[in-house]
Amino acid sequence: MTANALMQVAVFLAVLLVLVAPMGRYMAFVFDDNRRGGNRFERIFYGACGIEPAEDMSWKRYALAMLFFNMAGVLLLYALQRLQGVLPLNPQHFVAPSADLAMNTAVSFATNTNWQAYAGESTMSYLTQMLGLAVQNFMSAATGIAVLVAVVRGFARRGASGIGNFWVDITRCTLYVLLPLSLVMALVLVSQGVVQNFHAYVDAGSQVLPMGPAASQVAIKQLGTNGGGFFNANSAHPFENPTGLSNFIEMLVIFLIPGGLCLTFGRMVGDKRQGWAILATMLMIFIPLAVGLVAAEQAGNPALHGLAVDGQASALQSGGNMEGKETRFGIAASGLFAAITTAASCGAVNAAHDSLTPLGGLIPMWLMQLGEVVFGGVGSGLYGMLAFAIVAVFIAGLMVGRTPEYLGKKIEAYEMKMASLAVLVPCALVTIGTAIAVLVPAGTAAVSNPGAHGFSEILYAVSSASNNNGSAFGGLSATTPFWNILLAVCMFLARFPLAIAMLAMAGSLAAKRHVPPSAGTLRTHTPLFVVLLACIVVVVGALTFLPALALGPIAEHLQAAAGH
Repeated sequence: MTANALMQVAVFLAVLLVLVAPMGRYMAFVFDDNRRGGNRFERIFYGACGIEPAEDMSWKRYALAMLFFNMAGVLLLYALQRLQGVLPLNPQHFVAPSADLAMNTAVSFATNTNWQAYAGESTMSYLTQMLGLAVQNFMSAATGIAVLVAVVRGFARRGASGIGNFWVDITRCTLYVLLPLSLVMALVLVSQGVVQNFHAYVDAGSQVLPMGPAASQVAIKQLGTNGGGFFNANSAHPFENPTGLSNFIEMLVIFLIPGGLCLTFGRMVGDKRQGWAILATMLMIFIPLAVGLVAAEQAGNPALHGLAVDGQASALQSGGNMEGKETRFGIAASGLFAAITTAASCGAVNAAHDSLTPLGGLIPMWLMQLGEVVFGGVGSGLYGMLAFAIVAVFIAGLMVGRTPEYLGKKIEAYEMKMASLAVLVPCALVTIGTAIAVLVPAGTAAVSNPGAHGFSEILYAVSSASNNNGSAFGGLSATTPFWNILLAVCMFLARFPLAIAMLAMAGSLAAKRHVPPSAGTLRTHTPLFVVLLACIVVVVGALTFLPALALGPIAEHLQAAAGH
């Protein structure tokens, strides 16, 4: 690690911590139950849509509304793609993508995964990008936040039968959080050189320069931890991420809402310390992994040590591993971006993850496999971490022989079942999906790199889909019916069953009475609980995925160190 790299990580974290407090306070105001009726604009909107904002939904009605809304989004996005050849705003006359690719893309964007098995600048029309993909960027992010708010109400309410109103929550999230932040972000990106127009592509002689309304989509792809790029190279493309400043801002806003929601959680449950404890847990896991990733890339490829890669024989590559990275960002900013985007369920990339060193590639893969709870997706990351918190207090309760409690609510068999589902379903999807892919010829046919790295490409792809991340090791040719269907199933099952399980737990908790703390109550805002929670998250990830990681990136590192 160089001093410059450490300084970049430190500056990023310092600016983030300054911004998350006001962000958390603002979002707590947006979702305050005392504002149930809303302002005049909201009331007009609710009246036009036939929504009764004062209605308090049971968890089942909330879940059904969430599912109906998102399934409608999947169908509309699928239809838009299949019809784009005859619709306007298609200056390059792109034809419709295949049925399996359109299905994969529709599920991907509706689940906040944004896995892209296509090249944006040669597949999707401007209308599809704006009306389809960008709209789903807003709606999938708003869905995650709405589900989180309902879960938090489950902890905050006492003896209640409802957990809020889905239509009100998603409206307020979109109207007061995502839209204004995206507008500001888009203007900042345009000032840095990100394109925003409806021009046809420009033939510059030696190459064709893609155009389009990119800045508006890049803004919400980062703020909503979506990650889908307007262009195939994503945030490595100079028309999406032109400068060092735009790169820093894009990294910052990926964590802005997930970090702020931790503090929103503390305010909504009436104890700000609880929010800071969750945020501290996330940082405790993220910081060493981010530093480790940058250090692994700074050390270079072990297979090249001692070779004359710098023009002279040297023990180490003086410049580190620059393969697949943009020179305008360098190793530190590229490594930090990779750690942020895989921790936050974003999936945007500013470098080729397939070109990371074996240990450098292991870290973003493992960050996803932890369940995308280290910041994670907007809303979904925090409610995933709360499921781990339930498991942590349950384990602590077993140690002292008493019924566990969290935030004044007794954690009983039903809550443990729902939390266990939320924790274990992504793990099962990764392991089962990877096993299917390596056993079926249609799965291994997509691998262009034999051996350990080829296995890593498969493991990374399934881990990305099964944790709603969306990034990829680019060496896997996944645009086939087999991969489109397999990953679509993983993306769907990783999103909606987990959300329903957490809503069911919220409904059970909301109906319970508050239990006053006693001498035996585990304090969940202390450093002891932070360490316990972090250990639970890491241990689950280590026990589940260490064998698979040993076959992939760890084996590849040992081979490279041996000169193979």
